[in-house]
Formats: sequence, C-alpha cells, structure tokens
Amino acid sequence: MSNKQFKVVITEAEPPYNDIKSIANVYQNPNPGTLPRDIFLKESKDADGILCLLRDKIDKEFLDNAKHLKVISTLSVGYDHIDLDECKKRGIKVGNTPDVLTAATAELAVSLTLAVSRRLIEAADAARNGEWKIWTPFWMTGNGIQNSIIGILGLGRIGGTVAKLLEPFAPENIIYHNRKPKNESKYEYVSFEDLLKKSDYLIVCVDVSTINGILFDYNAFKKMKKSATFVNISRGSIVNHDDLYKALSEGEIGAAGLDVTNPEPFPTNHPLFTLKNCVILPHIGSATISTREAMIKLSESNLINGLTGKPIVGPIQ
Repeated sequence: MSNKQFKVVITEAEPPYNDIKSIANVYQNPNPGTLPRDIFLKESKDADGILCLLRDKIDKEFLDNAKHLKVISTLSVGYDHIDLDECKKRGIKVGNTPDVLTAATAELAVSLTLAVSRRLIEAADAARNGEWKIWTPFWMTGNGIQNSIIGILGLGRIGGTVAKLLEPFAPENIIYHNRKPKNESKYEYVSFEDLLKKSDYLIVCVDVSTINGILFDYNAFKKMKKSATFVNISRGSIVNHDDLYKALSEGEIGAAGLDVTNPEPFPTNHPLFTLKNCVILPHIGSATISTREAMIKLSESNLINGLTGKPIVGPIQ
C-alpha cells in the first residue's frame, strides 16, 4: 500500500507530471482527449487535487461529488470552466497559468490580424489550386495596418502586448475600451460604441470573466465600418457566430479572424467556413513549444504548492 498522503486526478494523458507522482497517488487519463465525465466524477470522489484543462467542467455537481478537494490547477490562463464561487465557499484553492502565455497569444493575435487583412490564407490557396494565373493590379489586395485605427477590447496583459507589437506598423491611432480607463496607458480610451464605430481592426482580448453574455451580435457588427476586420482571441462565448456570418455575407463588416469559437471544436458544417473573408483557427493562441512547457511547469507547481501549503498563482487563493 502506498504511503503517499494525497490523491490527484490529471485529466490529460500527457505529460507524465513526475513531480506530482512523487508526492501523490495519481489517476491520469490513460487516453488522449477529454476524460469522460463519469470517470472524472468517480476518480475525483476522494481526490485532494485536480489538474484540468479548459474542456473539463468544474461545476457544483463536480464539487459536491469531490468532497476532499483542496486545490484545482488548470492548464490555462482562463478559468471560466471553473465555478469560482463554489470553490470559494468550500475553501478550495484555484491556480491558473497567467503571464507565461502573454507573448505567444499576442503574437498569434497579430499574426491572425495580418493573415485576415492581407488575405494570406486565401492567397496561399490560390497559389496551390492553380487560381494564380497572371499579375493584375487589384487581385488579392487587402487592407494594410499603416494609417489605420486599431481598436482593442481589453487592454490587459495580452491586449497591451498586442498594441505594442502593432505600433511599428504605424497605425494612425490605437484606441481601446476597458471597464474603466487605465491611467498609465498612452493609448486613447473610448466607449464601447466608439470602439465599434471607429476601429478599422477590432481585436478582442477581453477577460471573459468580466463579460455577461454576448457582446458581438448583428446589431454590434452593423455599427462597425463596412471595411472593418474583427479578430477574436478571447472566448467564443461573447460572439453570436450566426450573426457574424450574416454580417460578413451581407458586407456589414469586411473580414473576421477567430482563434476562439463557441463551441470548440467548431462544427465543420458552420457556414462561416464557407466564407473566404473569415479565417478560423483551432484555439492555438499559446501554441509555442516553450510556452506550453512553461504552462505545464507552472500548473504542476501550483498543484504541488496548493497541496503542501505553499503559495500558488491563480485568480483566487
């Protein structure tokens, strides 16, 4: 019989998390993909710690079942899959992985903005499928960032880094909207309505935990410039994707780039996939090798520290 004093459930099949296994009896998902809910509930019944992902729902039902739970570590910066209020009632510590993915996610936001505005995916497809015949003056022309107005919703760590990365492209102005102005920011604070109306590029980096419901529906898109590009790296839950399709197909906005959707994975039969002016990525904002390694290390440290009474990094303690 093991003399290890903790039990931990890890919902992802990799990596091995050997440091956790050195102090705890671990049930780790033996298969790639989501740990089935019934197994998750069964194995967590007597667990002291959970290491989970965005796809794992930590709700009241789960917490009522896991009565010994002391700490939850999520391999993500987002924590909207975790019921923080219920965790707080039970004194359960929650740790996430902020800061380590800021640069990678901001780089992805800029890359996606450029890919959409300069029609890079469409142009690469044209070269591959033989549509590229001869040079003509306006074939595959897009919009440039120089002299444009960049709008950022959510000027936090990621949003601020996106703005900084875009400065060398010489936009006319960078504007932003938060719940309240940031006194130390050099960028122009505007209302949400003005953000919609003025932005040539509207890049959504907002913390979804500060948002109730859908922000971007057909009425919101109608207020944007007909040439505007909409980019979302936040969460898909704040966008009505049917309304986005309608706005794009009717020419109410110019183009869209999505690294996040609702649901995820996004249904392959959704009409947004039929539009050449919409680029959809499979939530790869933090997908650099060094970033994922740092996230794994931090999530492991958070779980061990939470179990052994040391400080953790997270939205609540």
